[in-house]
Amino acid sequence: MLTIRAPAKLNLTLEVLGKRPDGYHEIRSVIQTISLCDTLRFELSSEVSISSDLPEWSPGKSLVAKAVILLQKTTSAAKGVKIEIAKNIPLVSGLGGDSSDAAATLRGLNKLWEQNLPQSKLLELAMQLGSDVVFFLYGGMALVAGRGEIITPLPPLPRHWFVLLLPDVPRLPDKTKQLYAHLKASHYTKGGATEKVVRVLGEKEQLNPSLLFNTFENVAFEFFPGLNHYRDLMLKAGAKSVHLAGSGPTLYTMLKYKKDAEKVFNKLRQQEIKVYLTETPAAVGDLTPS
Repeated sequence: MLTIRAPAKLNLTLEVLGKRPDGYHEIRSVIQTISLCDTLRFELSSEVSISSDLPEWSPGKSLVAKAVILLQKTTSAAKGVKIEIAKNIPLVSGLGGDSSDAAATLRGLNKLWEQNLPQSKLLELAMQLGSDVVFFLYGGMALVAGRGEIITPLPPLPRHWFVLLLPDVPRLPDKTKQLYAHLKASHYTKGGATEKVVRVLGEKEQLNPSLLFNTFENVAFEFFPGLNHYRDLMLKAGAKSVHLAGSGPTLYTMLKYKKDAEKVFNKLRQQEIKVYLTETPAAVGDLTPS
């Protein structure tokens, strides 16, 4: 049996430069994995079975099942697997949980089925599943370009704390696609916000929360009814700045000191709001025999 932790991610920047000829959008983003993780356990079996401790989670809608099928077809592996997923990353939240689980599945099965595929081949398979899956094969801090498939590892972010708030708003189908569709040309940028963050990280300067940027914030607060209310609650709880995680609806604030993060976290939790206290750094977890 193998166990692997699959971390969530935060987009510290997310810029859209424009629409590409292939229909995708050209992006620039700095992404960081955080300590909030799912845990996947892999065990050899005569057939494939995938389950989770979260009742709403469906293997048929997950990239995990697609990753298993893809690896079977690619390697002609005639082996089965039992995968059990302990879900801590909320579903459809903008934190990349499904993509992270898929990346963990590729890595886990490559080891469990003794395929010994190189990282380059795993990256090729990940791209067939989704650009975020590519990022999660790296983990840590990275600059993401193209449509999300071009990954450049960056110096790690010094330890920071993040308070995440999962708002009680409707989960809308194809939300990322819809948010892209709602962007206007005026929301496109030239990548300057991302370049600033990359420079700060390279020079090992303090990353000021004012440098964080997500262009989806131009449309998300109208797209998700009630999201403004939750942003106001975070600000009243002591957050200096509040940002959208990926395509949302999760909101987050970044703090340098644990005590400050705990104050915001506890004030929000007292209001019976779903919140998480997480930290960096968090890289791709090691495969652990068990």
